[in-house]
Amino acid sequence: MPRSVPSVASRERRKKILKLAKGYFGRRKNVWTVAKNAVERGKVFAYIGRKQKKRHFRGLWIQRINAGTRQHGLSYSQFIGALDKANIKLNRKVLADLAMNDPEAFKAVVEKVKK
Repeated sequence: MPRSVPSVASRERRKKILKLAKGYFGRRKNVWTVAKNAVERGKVFAYIGRKQKKRHFRGLWIQRINAGTRQHGLSYSQFIGALDKANIKLNRKVLADLAMNDPEAFKAVVEKVKK
């Protein structure tokens, strides 16, 4: 039986990392030790970015809802409080979409809440 050596596995491991480093500048794309660190750091930022994306979109939705409600004489906080009291279960993503793309429907929601 032939002797088992780890060279194939280690080469595959390096190739995988270097493939992820494709497009990086300078030695980061082709020197193993530098590329390994750059890819690892990039993965950390990607992980953090996936969490930040959720925060940023929520903030954007709130800004859009606030802009829409102020056109009808309410602030964002008053609108959300009244929405809760009226037991209307629309999330911020849907409300922001209504405020942007369907102002008549958003106005109907605001009028329903004002009563």
